[in-house]
Amino acid sequence: MFATLLLQAAATNESFMSYLFPVAIAVVLYFFMIRPQQRKAAEAKKFRESIGKGATVVTIGGLHGKVVDLTDEAVIIEVDRGTKLKFDRSAIAREVKPAKDSVKDTVA
Repeated sequence: MFATLLLQAAATNESFMSYLFPVAIAVVLYFFMIRPQQRKAAEAKKFRESIGKGATVVTIGGLHGKVVDLTDEAVIIEVDRGTKLKFDRSAIAREVKPAKDSVKDTVA
């Protein structure tokens, strides 16, 4: 019986339309999942290479600090008065721009 099914399957003509759906799924997955992830990874790599001394950053663990020294693979961050911690460059999540202090005018 199994041989009969195989012979019947081999006898039918496979059309182009039967391959269209899997190819369409692969294209959709590429453009909606793989490509944006690659772009995001490239932007993160570019950001980590552009970090400089004096930048205020946040690590992936949520630690805020100021960059005091850099090497090719590591970043030394000052988190408190004199407390310096060494992190891999890949542990830097984002740079924090210093907020402008808003001075409230008092009406007298």
